Amino acid sequence: MKVLATYSIKGGVGKTTAAVNLAAEAARAGARVLLWDLDPQGAATFFVRVKPQLRGGAEQLVAGRRGLGEHVRATDVPGVDVVPADLSLRHLDLHLDGTAPDRLAELLTPLARSHDVALLDCAPGITLTSESVFDAADALLVPTIPSTLSARTLEQLELFLGDLDDPPLVLPFVSMIDRRRTVHRQLAAELAGRWPRLLATQVPNIATVERMGVERAPLAAFAPSAKGTVAFRELWGEISALLWT
Repeated sequence: MKVLATYSIKGGVGKTTAAVNLAAEAARAGARVLLWDLDPQGAATFFVRVKPQLRGGAEQLVAGRRGLGEHVRATDVPGVDVVPADLSLRHLDLHLDGTAPDRLAELLTPLARSHDVALLDCAPGITLTSESVFDAADALLVPTIPSTLSARTLEQLELFLGDLDDPPLVLPFVSMIDRRRTVHRQLAAELAGRWPRLLATQVPNIATVERMGVERAPLAAFAPSAKGTVAFRELWGEISALLWT
């Protein structure tokens, strides 16, 4: 099972949108997908129409009183299961403190028999939770909006991961771009020059993406030919080509 995480130090860059749509596209391509919502606000859980409830809360999950499989729920998205979030995850760092850094990886291991891809939707920031994610993930999918501050967080992430013995692959991609704006086009070009692994697909900032909150579904479910849908399909094609070839 490949473990991928949509992650950024900065909030508001499209992590959850990417996680839900990439999960749907991976399933469409034939993968058995687990979407693990690690953000206490539970936006990914909301988008896939699952009740925001983690039975026993984050403490019991980390302590091993319940295996991760007990929390897996089916969704309306064909081929996609979810481990929902709830507000108990706001204390996840406290429960991970003192545990082995590979605790999240240990929880995921048994699910490799039932799933081909695990997509972890992470809260922003560098925390004990994100460090455990770094240990578990094969790759970090880092949405980066065309702004100076967002680009700066990529540099911060690079510095942090540089101190790890076995860091995950970092795959940034341009998110929420408006190509009508000159500054967006310029900053996207600068990102491509600075980051050789920047994925070629750019996710547009369009109104259709905002409808996900109303439809509570990935883009492909209600706007199959929209530019955003096509972008996430192409983005998944890039990611899968890198990781499975």
